[in-house]
Amino acid sequence: MKIRFIQILIIVMLLAMDSQMLFAQSEPNVISTGVPFLSITPDSRIGGMGDAGVGATPGISSQHWNPAKYVFMESEMGVGLSYSPWLVNLVNDINLAYLTFYKKMDDVQAISASLRYFGLGDIIFTDEDAVYMGQQSPNEFALDVAYSRLLSEAFSGSVALRYIRSDLASGAGIEGYSPGNSYAADIAFYYQKELRMNRKDNTFAAGINIQNIGSKISYDEGNTKDFIPTTLRLGTSFTSELDNYNSFMFSLELSKLLVATQDSMTREEYSKLGPIGGIFKSFADAPGGFKEELQEIMIGAGVEYWYNKQFAIRAGYFHEHENKGNRKYMSAGAGLRMNVFSLDFSYLFPIATANHPLENTMRFTLAFDIDAFSSQR
Repeated sequence: MKIRFIQILIIVMLLAMDSQMLFAQSEPNVISTGVPFLSITPDSRIGGMGDAGVGATPGISSQHWNPAKYVFMESEMGVGLSYSPWLVNLVNDINLAYLTFYKKMDDVQAISASLRYFGLGDIIFTDEDAVYMGQQSPNEFALDVAYSRLLSEAFSGSVALRYIRSDLASGAGIEGYSPGNSYAADIAFYYQKELRMNRKDNTFAAGINIQNIGSKISYDEGNTKDFIPTTLRLGTSFTSELDNYNSFMFSLELSKLLVATQDSMTREEYSKLGPIGGIFKSFADAPGGFKEELQEIMIGAGVEYWYNKQFAIRAGYFHEHENKGNRKYMSAGAGLRMNVFSLDFSYLFPIATANHPLENTMRFTLAFDIDAFSSQR
């Protein structure tokens, strides 16, 4: 009994995608990629600040935003776990888990790693006559390691290597199907400078990260290949300590998919285009010209307030043009930091569409300062 693989694959990918294809407005020209789970914000701290994380101050989940930050961490070693139910307005069993770890080797070097797991819930498979064929639990994951190093007192760089596996229908007996595999790399830089202004301690920071530079992914043994979500992130932040108890950080980020627009070329040309060629072509291939290229830029902005370096309140806004996905939402969050652990929470408020699939999105992050824990033993 044969199963129409393409139909099932489309359904599963639509459920996994970050609402881009589902809620774009009239005449959209959305850039679609494989494994879109790599673009989902995994942690609650930056999730509460409008996804403006590449230039924000260092945190336990910097592996996703900019691993070059880890050399600026105050603690020598830490581990964090984030969890988020995903698209809860559509289904109740899709979730994203994110495990991170870092270790400063000395004053100028750090290593880090993360595991991202995206569970797509239970999928029922049928044949062309709607006869029940079984139930499977598709999943995707990415495992990466990074090395970071100070290049000067205020400037650092990092390289991350990533393995990606996407298994959308394993065990379902789909003819011609095979799980997708890909390899990718990130190249990131971070600048952080302490400033003394108006008798107050301030910090200016900026970061850039080119994520997921890697091979295309295929589910039919290489006959059809999709780009992975190569992304350019550029951002900055400014932190001001008002006094010994109160501080604010303001963060801004611009991001863009470095993936070619399929409508700008024939299907044969698109299939032959390689990842590096797609990166360069992505800057000048929009059918609508420069105006449409500007529409591809996503904007995130956020603010974080800390009281006594123990309690945090966060808020942010994320904007994506209606022709490129129409993700527009506010976010809010809170954090609690103790001696050996911290707990963060964030909530998302869509403003673009009623009954938006991202509505009620919550994220939770638990982190441990291993050095502080060891010193108390």
